[in-house]
Amino acid sequence: MDHKLPLFIVTGASGVGKTTVMNELRVILTDFVVFSTDDDNFGTTGSKIDYQDRFNILLHFANSVAKSGRGTIICGTFMPWDAQKCDTYNHFSKLCFINLHCNDETRNFRLRNREDKAMWTDEMLKSHEKFAQWHLDNAETAYDPPMPIIDTTSTRPSEVAEQIKKYVLLKWNERVSVK
Repeated sequence: MDHKLPLFIVTGASGVGKTTVMNELRVILTDFVVFSTDDDNFGTTGSKIDYQDRFNILLHFANSVAKSGRGTIICGTFMPWDAQKCDTYNHFSKLCFINLHCNDETRNFRLRNREDKAMWTDEMLKSHEKFAQWHLDNAETAYDPPMPIIDTTSTRPSEVAEQIKKYVLLKWNERVSVK
């Protein structure tokens, strides 16, 4: 492939539904490869790889996928400045971020009741509240293109996936009209 393709990143604070929506995306966007930044994507090696190295590896994978003309969606807490540090950052036409968001009460409930049984202290929850608010406050200015926000507070994962699909296909099809 001689032309660059967009890369899609589904981001947001912990507990908003990034991991939950991944399987839905795999079902409805079969022409895209869906990866996670979390340990589930890296197995027993996950604890040995810091997040910046994970991001770098994932962008290398996405670049390899793009060489076959297919797209990639990465789900995880991933910021633009993390992507800019990656070796293959410039191999994509653009990075299209999508923010999943839910209200603080819902996020805190989800985090305290996670299957992984992580211990979420009040301090950790407050930190994620601030992080989630940062995404809302900066969606229009810190991201290019501006980052859409999908509210997962009471939206079923299948509906969240459909909203992501709509945005992904919109941006994916823009590349065709630009050629």
